[in-house]
Amino acid sequence: MKMNLPNKLTCLRVLMIPFFVGVMMYGDRLLHLSAAGTEEGFQTARLLACLIFCAASFTDFLDGYIARKYHLVTTFGKFMDPLADKLLVCSALILLTAYGQLPVWVTIVIIAREFIISGFRLVAADAGIVIAASWWGKWKTVSQMAMCILMIGNFSYAAPYRMITEALMYIAVILTVISLLDYIIKNRKVITEGGM
Repeated sequence: MKMNLPNKLTCLRVLMIPFFVGVMMYGDRLLHLSAAGTEEGFQTARLLACLIFCAASFTDFLDGYIARKYHLVTTFGKFMDPLADKLLVCSALILLTAYGQLPVWVTIVIIAREFIISGFRLVAADAGIVIAASWWGKWKTVSQMAMCILMIGNFSYAAPYRMITEALMYIAVILTVISLLDYIIKNRKVITEGGM
């Protein structure tokens, strides 16, 4: 299959994830060292991880924009684009939870939603149906990415950023639940017509 530009950008986003995770883990390792200058090294690593995450997040906007503007929407893109978003965001959520920056319940709610939607997509794919991302899902992803950027960059130590980060966290959870209900309601026939 010949890959168009939006699909290449989606694949690039997936390839950036291991680098993001590696830099995050390296920064955390520096923080736990007792040597002088490790705090500065930790913050440098976090800023680099934040830049990688921002670049990967930007490809999400860019591939969708190009695909819609130039009519390059493909079945591969409909499947792989949301999957790439899930891999990127879930990687960040798991790391942030492990480092004590994000409550466990938030990560559980968000990842549980992704499992449920993935299950819907598998059942739909078996029936020859491709479920594309909805606008609720897109706004959910934007809010999650914005929250992650502030937490990854470790900006939430300052009061204004801390309040913004907390607000974004609750907005992300609310949009996660709304987008889940939206998917279930719109695509309930995928399950009911399967014999349930």
